[in-house]
Amino acid sequence: MVTVGELGTEEIARAVLSDVEAVDPLLNCFAALDPDLVLRQAARLQKALSRDPSAAGPLCGVPVPVKDLIATRDYSTAFGSKPFRESRASADAPTVARALKRDALLFGKTTTSEFGCKATGFSPLTGFTRNPWDTALTPGGSSAGSAAAVAAGLAPVALGTDGGGSVRIPAALTGIVGFKPTFGRAPVHPVSATPTVGHVGVLARNVRDAALLVDAITGYDARDPYALPFPATAGLAACGADLGRPRVAYSPTLGYARPDPGVRRVVEQAVGCLEDMGCEVTLVESVFADSADIWESEFYTDVAMKLRILLAAQRSELDADVAAKLEDYAGRSLLSHRELALKRYQLRDVVRALFETFDFLVTPTLPVVAFPVERTAPAGYRQDDLVAWASYTYPFNLTGHPAVSLPAGLVDGLPAGLQIVANLYEEERLFAIAAAFEEARPWPMLV
Repeated sequence: MVTVGELGTEEIARAVLSDVEAVDPLLNCFAALDPDLVLRQAARLQKALSRDPSAAGPLCGVPVPVKDLIATRDYSTAFGSKPFRESRASADAPTVARALKRDALLFGKTTTSEFGCKATGFSPLTGFTRNPWDTALTPGGSSAGSAAAVAAGLAPVALGTDGGGSVRIPAALTGIVGFKPTFGRAPVHPVSATPTVGHVGVLARNVRDAALLVDAITGYDARDPYALPFPATAGLAACGADLGRPRVAYSPTLGYARPDPGVRRVVEQAVGCLEDMGCEVTLVESVFADSADIWESEFYTDVAMKLRILLAAQRSELDADVAAKLEDYAGRSLLSHRELALKRYQLRDVVRALFETFDFLVTPTLPVVAFPVERTAPAGYRQDDLVAWASYTYPFNLTGHPAVSLPAGLVDGLPAGLQIVANLYEEERLFAIAAAFEEARPWPMLV
C-alpha cells in the first residue's frame, strides 16, 4: 500500500481516480463516484497533514469504497434499486464515520444486487458488475462492486455488508480476503432491512489490511440495538501472534453441501497447510442440517415487510427474481415464519457445542468458482436459489459467528476460497490464524 510519506493524499487520490476511469467501464464497480468530492477530501487532509504530519490517522489517505447498502451523507444510498436512486441519508453510518475519522477517503459507493437479495452482482439500477479475473463471470455478491474494486487493485480495502455471505462470497470468487466480525461488533445504523442477520464487513487484498479496517469500524454504538458493549477489535496487533496448537474441525460439506471436485481438492490442500502450521485438524463430515430455509425466512421476510408498499406499487421497476422471492415470503403465514425462527436456536446450540471442542471450523467458502455473469446461481443449482447455493456462508449469519474467506488456490485458473469460522467474539484469534495461513501459503495478488 502506498503511504502518505511517499505520495501526498491528493496525488494518491488522482492516481486512483485515473485507474478507476480506465478500468471501471470494464467492471462496473461503482454505483456513484464524485471525483471532485474525493479531491476536496484529499486536499483538506493534505492541508491538515502539512500543519501536523504526526496527526495522520491509521487510514490516512486510503481510498475506501463503500457498498451502496451503507448510509452516506455525501452520496445517495440507493440499495441497488431504481425507486431509491435519489435516496440520501442525513448522516454517515457509524462504520463510514469511523473510517473517515481515521482519515480515510470516502471513495464512492459500490454496486450491490438489489437490497442485497442476490449472491451475484446484478441490479436493475446498475446492471452487471464483472469479475476482474474474467469479465464474462460474476464477482459474486451482494458486495459485488466492493470486491471487484479491491480485486482489480482500485482500492486496497472496501466496506461491504454480509447478511448471508455477501462479503465472503465475492471475496472467494475474486481471490481476496473477506472478513465478517461477530454480529453486533460493527454497528449498523440506520437499521438494516435484515436486522437479525446483517453484518458490516470488510474486503481487502490481504489479512493485515482487513484487520486495519475492521479495527477502525468496530466498537459499541448505542444507535444499534444489537451493538455489543465491547471496544474495537485489536486484529492488526493479533496478526503474527503465537497460535499455539489450535484445534481445527475441517468439514468439507457441513453434512449437505456439494463442493465441485476441484474446489474440494484445493481446499484440502489448504487444510494440509494448516496442519503443517501446527493445527490439530479433525475431519468432521457432518456438522448440522442445511439451514437455508431458516435463513431465507429470516432474511426475505424482513425485506418483504420493509418493502411491502413498494412491491405493490412499483414492482415493474424491481429485479424480477428479487420481487418474486419477496412476494413468496410476504405471502407466508406468521406461524410458519416463527416455526423456522425457533429452529435457529437449535442451530446456535449445535455450533456452540462444536466450539466447546474446537477453536476453529474450516470449510470451503463456496462449493464453486465464478460462473457466467448472467446467471443467478451456478449450473446444477436452482436459479431461484438467489443465495442458498452458497451453502457454507449463511449458517454463520444465523449464529453470528465471526468468519473470514481467504484465497485457497486456483481451480481451472479461477480463485477458490477457504472459510475459517471462530467462536463468538474471537476476532483476534481469527486474524491470528488468517495471517499465519497467508504467510504460510502466499497468494499471488498480495500487495
